[in-house]
This record gives sequence, structure tokens and C-alpha cells, in this order.
Amino acid sequence: MILRTLQVDLPGHAYPILIGRGLLQDPATYLLPALARPQVALVSNTTLTPLYGATLAARLREAGVQVLEITLPDGEAYKTRDSFNQIHDALLQARFERRCTVIALGGGVIGDLAGYAAATFLRGVAFIQVPTTLLAQVDSSVGGKTGLNHPLGKNLIGAFHQPRRVLADLDTLVTLPDREYRAGVAEVIKYGFIRDGAFLTWLEHNIDALLARDDAVLAEAVYQSCRNKAEVVIADERESGERALLNLGHTFGHAIEAGLGFGTWLHGEAVAAGMVLAAETSCAAGLLAPAARDRVRALVARAGLPVQAPDLGLERWIELMGSDKKVDAGQVRFVLLTAADRAVHGRTVDAAILARCLTAGAPGIHA
Repeated sequence: MILRTLQVDLPGHAYPILIGRGLLQDPATYLLPALARPQVALVSNTTLTPLYGATLAARLREAGVQVLEITLPDGEAYKTRDSFNQIHDALLQARFERRCTVIALGGGVIGDLAGYAAATFLRGVAFIQVPTTLLAQVDSSVGGKTGLNHPLGKNLIGAFHQPRRVLADLDTLVTLPDREYRAGVAEVIKYGFIRDGAFLTWLEHNIDALLARDDAVLAEAVYQSCRNKAEVVIADERESGERALLNLGHTFGHAIEAGLGFGTWLHGEAVAAGMVLAAETSCAAGLLAPAARDRVRALVARAGLPVQAPDLGLERWIELMGSDKKVDAGQVRFVLLTAADRAVHGRTVDAAILARCLTAGAPGIHA
């Protein structure tokens, strides 16, 4: 059952986002219309294949589709070139053709890897995002960013490759562990912080129901998040301007993930602590009022997410942030806040202010 539909109207790459329940139970209705020919590579992981992948593959085969199942290990630690090559090896060995479709069934790791494989196999084939985590449904599955991690940093290798459609089945969130669900909430509240005051206020009133996975509240949160993401992507597909706002907290967050080892903190957890650090830095730089900073911190805390980052040590922080994709002309460019619901991008921060905010004992940092 379709609950909400959005259209990402990119020139030459327009596609729908379908939000509903039971969508994976009827692939003939929701997946087949997007296939150029009935040849599909279904990429998933060891956790999701027994939950959803095997049944989806069987139903696609019943509908006359040739299905190649590719199962990868589960976790951020496997978002690597080896996993990427595993997808290519399987496609080549099965002699898949240019009009095939790659379906990414999973969270952000699977979506990024499968999307990047699709972008590069035979110089680009179609793919469909079927996100099964809240974080992927509200963020990573929309907008066409694909890629993999490198030991020197997160998402440093990849390509822009838009999906044919996004199928967000809310039923898949039933089996999502609470920690992963809350990590997805971090990306939901991000949209309120960067651009949508009405949504921020709605979240402050409904955060408890969202954490309880209330049907109506969850559907609304996914829809509003996708709407915000789609509007930003339509305005700036290749992140030359406004799309950089979506990186609020990510420069700090990616440093946390790399500094602790990929997979130690979930992406959403690192982004949550990163958003608090971004608010603290914005306040220290004179851009954000203390009351607005406290409002950001309060909502992150109510969502049960980290409001304190690990102490990586100042030199390590600077080293890791220096490898961020948003470095320009040798300087780290931050997304900062001017209000609790308004962000600006491309900002540099005075070294003394940044050092103070990243020093153990400062607000937002564990001693």
C-alpha cells in the first residue's frame, strides 16, 4: 500500500520515491515497471537476505525476472573496495548486460556500494534503491550519491548516479534494532536544523512518538525528510552549493567514524554528536545564540543520541577533518548554524575557536 509519493524532478534523471507498507510483497507492481529488461542483480547483506532478500528474489523469479543474488557481509567495516569488486565479479561472471538493473536492498552501506557498482559496470547501468533502515530511507537512498570508504576517510571514492526509483517500505523498519533506528532519527532531525523550522517544531512535539515508531508519525517523518532532501537535490544535484547543507555535523561525524574505526559508532550516532559540535562551534564563532545551541542539543538528547563526541585528540581531529571531501583550497569548510533551523555552508573557522571546541573538557567533548 502506497502511503505517500514524491517525485525527484532532476532533468534527465527524474524518479519517484514510493513510501508505504507491504511494498516488497508485491514486486510486480512496485519494481517491474522500472526494469528496462527482466534481468536483476539483487545486492543485499547476510542479515537482510534471510529476512527479505530470499523472498523478494523468489517473487521476482515468479514474475519472470532473471535474478542474480549477491550477498555481502553486514556492516560499515565492509564498505570497501573488496566488497565493491565482489559485486562486479558476480555481474561479469553472470554475463549481465547493459540493460540490467541493480537493486540495492539494505541500508546506506549496501545502497552506496551497489549504486557505485551500477555507476561503473559497463560504464553505467540502472539501479533501484530499496532502503531497509530509517537512515537510508530518509537520506542516503535519495539523491544519487554512491561510493565506498578508504582507510584515510569516509566516502572518498564514488560517483553521482541517480536511481530509477526509491522504494521505502516502512515494514522493514519493524525488524530494525533500536540503536540503528535512533541513528536514523539523527538524519531526520537534521532537516529541521538546516532548513525547515516548521518540521523542527513538529519533531519537538512528536519525538517520543517517532521513537516509539508510531505509524502515522513515522510515515510523516519519512515523507518530510524525503521532501526536504529532494528539494535540495533538485536545486543542486552535484553539491556545488546548497546541497552541502545536508552535511551538517558530517565533517565532525566522519572524523569520529574514521578515528574510532568504521563501525564502532554508527553513522547517525557520529552525525548526532557532530551536529552538537557544529552548534557549539557556531555559537563560539558568534553565529548562533546560546539558546539556539541549547535547543539543538536538547532535541539530540531527547532522541537518545550522543551529545558528546569522543576525545580524539586535537591533532587527530585536525588530521581527519583535513581528509574530508569538503576541504577546499587546503581549508576545511564547515556547515554551521545561524539559527536552530537555519544552516550556512562553506564556512571556515578560526583555528583558536576550533581548537577550543575540540579540546577535551569543552562542551560537546568527553574529557
